[in-house]
Amino acid sequence: MDFKMNRRRLLAGLGSGVLTPAFAAATGGEVHRRAGTKIRIGLNAYSFNKPLMAGKMTVHDVVDYCAKNDIDGVDMTGYYFPGYPNVPKDELIYSLKRHAFLNGVTITGTGVRNDFALTDPSSRRGHVQLVKDWIDVAAKLGSDMVRVFAGKELPKGYTFDQVLQWMIPAFQECAEYGKKNGVIVGLQHHDDFLKTADETIRVVKMVNSEWFSVILDVGSLRQGDPYAEIEKLLPYASNWQIKEHVWYGTKKVEIDLPRVRAIIDKVGYRGFTPIEALGEGDPAEVVTTFLHKVRKAFV
Repeated sequence: MDFKMNRRRLLAGLGSGVLTPAFAAATGGEVHRRAGTKIRIGLNAYSFNKPLMAGKMTVHDVVDYCAKNDIDGVDMTGYYFPGYPNVPKDELIYSLKRHAFLNGVTITGTGVRNDFALTDPSSRRGHVQLVKDWIDVAAKLGSDMVRVFAGKELPKGYTFDQVLQWMIPAFQECAEYGKKNGVIVGLQHHDDFLKTADETIRVVKMVNSEWFSVILDVGSLRQGDPYAEIEKLLPYASNWQIKEHVWYGTKKVEIDLPRVRAIIDKVGYRGFTPIEALGEGDPAEVVTTFLHKVRKAFV
């Protein structure tokens, strides 16, 4: 696939969010699925970040927690594999895959800390390779998605549109590699380079690949009404991060889970809704408490 872009056409398409005929095919970007709702509860391993980073818990232990609590799937973030960002050995990958299968837990994906807002081309190449390496890991795990980010921030001296000139081809390259390996590249907006639903949708439309979609992070929509932002993003989402709080600017408010469920029923969604519990205290207790709330509202 040729990822080179005509700079004049790209700049014309970036202005005020209006795409030129060269990008007419990129006006879709929505996830196509059967109408209706079917929710499967999942867990993001980041919920156990502290014990995992401290070596008090392993990725196998996360699967055990899911099995014990009847959680259907787990997003096994790459940070928790020994040696990250290097890929784990096949022995560990296949051991985890077998362990999850025998316990009835689907490994829905993994994730990396990439940054495509970097101004240095060689650094960006390294991050593209990072995503590709973990697409390989996801394929070996039998999982369907690798979670990625746009970038930590808008670099000084550059505009949003200027950064998109190199960010979009990077995402396209990763999506094409994902397509070849049967792995979706999921973009998690994180109140970083991408702060709004419109910015995120714009990127998805420009990447223009069925193998590139949104991971809807309810806690990272902090411009305006978070529920309106969630509803706007949902048609482009193939996965979630359901968190304990939403934000109105700098004000953190406990999430209204029945309201989120109502949006899902209104728009339609089939798939996993992983939770990511980040509250203070014993992680197992925090996650279990939030899990019960999600089940009450969603199931």
